[in-house]
Amino acid sequence: MEGTWQHTTVLLNEAVEALVTKPDGNYVDATFGRGGHSRLILSQLDEQGRLTAFDKDPEAVAVANAIADPRFSIRHQGFAALGELEAGSVTGVLLDLGVSSPQIDNPARGFSFRSAGPLDMRMDTTRGRSVADWLATAPVEQMAEVIRDYGEERFAFQVAKAIDARRQERGPLATTSELAELVARTVKTREPGQDPATRTFQALRIFINAELEELQQALEASLHVLQPHGRLVVIAFHSLEDRIVKQFIAKHSRDEVDRRAPFAAPKPMKLKSLERVKPTTAEVQANPRSRSAIMRVAERTEVL
Repeated sequence: MEGTWQHTTVLLNEAVEALVTKPDGNYVDATFGRGGHSRLILSQLDEQGRLTAFDKDPEAVAVANAIADPRFSIRHQGFAALGELEAGSVTGVLLDLGVSSPQIDNPARGFSFRSAGPLDMRMDTTRGRSVADWLATAPVEQMAEVIRDYGEERFAFQVAKAIDARRQERGPLATTSELAELVARTVKTREPGQDPATRTFQALRIFINAELEELQQALEASLHVLQPHGRLVVIAFHSLEDRIVKQFIAKHSRDEVDRRAPFAAPKPMKLKSLERVKPTTAEVQANPRSRSAIMRVAERTEVL
């Protein structure tokens, strides 16, 4: 049952405090999840305030549809669709990246190497290829590239070769436990306390859901939809995501000089970096999954 898997929202109060600057504003929760941030945002809005949420996961959309609040609406889309909103119409955008606890803890979703389940990992189970489908035919070189680039796995080529050998000998991998056991046999050294399959599972999830590409699109779209002084709040859970966010904010927090026209006036900066926040010791102790979270906050300048 859905209620079996609970989700604890990370940096809940910090994110909403940074995001909501006007109670009558128009806000976006671009990753609804199980609605922790959305519900607190709604509690901060007056009757004129509005909140639009996005989520690719049909289970998350079902939870959102149960919110009977005329100020709230949910869109069954990934956050790359943020750019479909009207230019300059949004007071604040929140991106809470990564995977929710119900997705990880439900074996049927195939995200976790700790529980046996189908090797799926799709955020949106209504479309796209599962990890099992992709691994059944992907060339060794492509598998190695994905595992190396998205998982930062030193033994990516060895893992890819082991997957290829397995599918030739016994057929394609079908379950999370089969993949986890194969990786454990292949990756001989690992950081203390980390399962050998951690990096491979992360890489395949990011790849199959095009997470980093979507993040880039959503960040660019935020510049389009945010009104002057509108806030961009992003919570990342691993270095690949956070690096993209950090570099994006840094790039747009300075005047842009066109090297092809050195005497032209520089284009004014589009963002102002405000703060970087990590969970408190108390939050990490209460919710260990929050330990890697980094929240970055930026504000749209007056120049659109």
